[in-house]
Amino acid sequence: MAQPLVVKKDDDLDEEEYYSPFLGIEKGAVLQEARVFHDPQLDARRCCQVITKLLYLLNQGDTFTKVEATEVFFATTKLFQSKDAGLRRMVYLMIKELSPSADEVIIVTSSLMKDMNSKTDMYRANAIRVLCRIIDSTLLTQIERYLKQAIVDKNPVVASAALVSGIYLLQTSPEVVKRWSNEVQEAVQSRAALVQFHALALLHQIRQNDRLAVSKLVTSLTRGSVRSPLAQCLLIRYTSQVIRESGVNQGGDRPFFDFLESCLRNKAEMVILEAARAITELNGVTSRELTPAITVLQLFLSSSKPVLRFAAVRTLNKVASTHPLAVTNCNIDMESLISDQNRSIATLAITTLLKTGNESSVDRLMKQMTNFMSDIADEFKIVVVEAIRSLCLKFPLKYRSLMNFLSNILREEGGFEYKKAIVDSIIILIRDIPDAKESGLFHLCEFIEDCEFTYLSTQILHFLGNEGPKTSDPSKYIRYIYNRVILENATVRASAVSTLAKFGALVDSLKPRIFVLLRRCLFDGDDEVRDRATLYLKLLGGEATVGETEKDVNEFLFGSLDVPLANLETSLRNYEPSDVPFDISSVSRETKSQPLAEKKSAGKKSAGPASAVSGPVSTVDASYEKLLSSIPEFADFGKLFKSSAPVELTEAETEYSVNVVKHIFDGHVVLQYNCTNTIPEQLLEQVVVFVDASEADEFLEVASRPLESLPYDSPGQTFVAFEKPEGVIATGKFSNILKFIVKEVDPSTGEAEDDGVEDEYQLEDLEIVSADYMLKVGVSNFRNAWESMDPESERVDEYGLGVRESLAEAVSAVISILGMQPCEGTDVVPSNSRSHTCLLSGVFVGNVKVLVRLSFGISAPKEVAMKLAVRSDDPEISDKIHEIVANG
Repeated sequence: MAQPLVVKKDDDLDEEEYYSPFLGIEKGAVLQEARVFHDPQLDARRCCQVITKLLYLLNQGDTFTKVEATEVFFATTKLFQSKDAGLRRMVYLMIKELSPSADEVIIVTSSLMKDMNSKTDMYRANAIRVLCRIIDSTLLTQIERYLKQAIVDKNPVVASAALVSGIYLLQTSPEVVKRWSNEVQEAVQSRAALVQFHALALLHQIRQNDRLAVSKLVTSLTRGSVRSPLAQCLLIRYTSQVIRESGVNQGGDRPFFDFLESCLRNKAEMVILEAARAITELNGVTSRELTPAITVLQLFLSSSKPVLRFAAVRTLNKVASTHPLAVTNCNIDMESLISDQNRSIATLAITTLLKTGNESSVDRLMKQMTNFMSDIADEFKIVVVEAIRSLCLKFPLKYRSLMNFLSNILREEGGFEYKKAIVDSIIILIRDIPDAKESGLFHLCEFIEDCEFTYLSTQILHFLGNEGPKTSDPSKYIRYIYNRVILENATVRASAVSTLAKFGALVDSLKPRIFVLLRRCLFDGDDEVRDRATLYLKLLGGEATVGETEKDVNEFLFGSLDVPLANLETSLRNYEPSDVPFDISSVSRETKSQPLAEKKSAGKKSAGPASAVSGPVSTVDASYEKLLSSIPEFADFGKLFKSSAPVELTEAETEYSVNVVKHIFDGHVVLQYNCTNTIPEQLLEQVVVFVDASEADEFLEVASRPLESLPYDSPGQTFVAFEKPEGVIATGKFSNILKFIVKEVDPSTGEAEDDGVEDEYQLEDLEIVSADYMLKVGVSNFRNAWESMDPESERVDEYGLGVRESLAEAVSAVISILGMQPCEGTDVVPSNSRSHTCLLSGVFVGNVKVLVRLSFGISAPKEVAMKLAVRSDDPEISDKIHEIVANG
């Protein structure tokens, strides 16, 4: 027998010890032990121990070979001859975990069906669960009658087992399970708590795709027929779903809100908590609606049960993010929780207080947190740091005490994520609170003197290079930066060299000293450091050829790389060494949000170069450029600006499959129709798409290139080109008709007939919209990019977007209209947020950089207002962006 493993529990449990009976067990040895299943006189206790070990191995990730699994399965089936109830339960578990194949299932089916009709309820329930896990749909129809009877069985254990099996079978045989609706509805009225819970879960899953049916289910059950606390919690969740989908009625009230409010007075604590949570998470919840929920949560804060205190304070913590005033009445109760023995509760309490506290309470909270921080884990510390950051942005005048607190905990021990959260917070405070810049930069400089994380050191050095030269005394930071060149690894040294160069470029008085320091770096042991030092010395000395003016030098040093790194890497990998140097302008600047190699749906062949690109993302693909430049009619159109993702013009599984790619040039638009013939008995010739541009006045058709032949399942392309005014955002709708000559093909010989018949096929309409003229190009630092743009190009206006379901819907709609790339994750709108700022970046046709700052606000009647600020390289483009939004 293997020696037991002694494992120590948590330190808080006075070093109690417990033993693992599974230390050192091996699969081979356990399989040998499984031979006891064949003994004529079965030892039930011994067999249970062996099955326990086998289950342990399976759950630890050990895999059995086909032969091993089969041997164990057949050996296990022999244990059905034992009458021992405990062993029978272990047999059920073993069969379920082994998941026997179809040819093996038949061996055990008869035994399980016998147990399913046994007089022993425990056998019946477990047999139903196992049988439903291992049988296929054909065998299911044979036992369906027994399962229906089990659902309405008087024994709650049997009924619950049948219902849980129904939930599982709904994934594999939904048609069969949907026929059980009457029995499941009867089970919903059961007096047994678990039966009612499982029945309601199954009934909702059966109806979940029918909104009206779900609404009727909720309407019937909210009248009081549900008694089980577990089922009531489920009902509250389903009610919340119906409320979200139906919105607010004309009288300003929410349907079923009275039911949620009545659940706050339920006897069961879990129901009260579920109802309170549901109310707080309603879209656009008002202070009046929140009040009863906040009241019951406040009572739970003083509960003797830790789980209730935790649930209440966690819910209040979420509410405090959107409705801090509604939670202020609970502040006294939460202050007492700061010293709670459960550190999770204490952390949530203090972060909630930071969100709801006023300016006068900041100092007091800081004192309480000083001792508190040393007692909690890093994951909780990160939550506190984020709360402090929010508090500092809320009360900018308190930045000194909050910044000092952050700097103190930055010097303490902690992991990477914790330190990163503090550094990120300090950087955000420096950016948003001008007065905090000097002290914040000093704290960061102190930190990198003893920083063990390369990533954080380089991040701080980069930030220091951007912000340090703008301070009143930039020279005081040089010592900290050069220390990194002397003491750190190659990555940090290279970053420090770049930072020194930025100081030299912006501060003329420091340039001679920077030259001296950079010359010392020429003898560094790392080639990256030496190369950077050489480049910057020539750049600052005016010898490099990056530009003619000081502005060009600053753009080189401080400007962000305007091509995505992934695209640059791909282009460099594809570059073949030749006499022609690599041209970075040839790299696509489109930000790809999904893989290029994404496959089309099964049975549908791609139809044209790069047509495997699906989804909303468009790009300039090298194969498109090569294809278009090889066609004489399009050769003088200039450089291709953008190619859209393929837009389907036919339904799936139709006789002809057609999609179109929109190629945008400065003065032209080329429509590439990718066609596939899906009829084996036909050959199409002289294939062309007739385009009616009567609803697109600004477009003039200038060229059309038909497809000579389109055999079965062989993709081909036909093109139509339009001229449009340069500098104009030309939009419109195009109707499309596929015209061709059909020739019948002899299936036996594969040869087509000589004579053909003219035919046509109506395609879906195609629209060219404003977003087609915009490339999604992100920027690494939106604030720096915004400030580097000419303020004279800025155009600001306000718009009313009407009634919207939520702020997220409004943000998504505007992003879709503009076709720009969201920056810094600002496309994600927090739940229940009443205001939001979204940052967008892109390049307009003509290679004009555009930055957009959107500020949204939503009122109680769900009216959304938006402030739009645009900066670009061309003031006229800024005006055009406003025109797009005004007309959108």
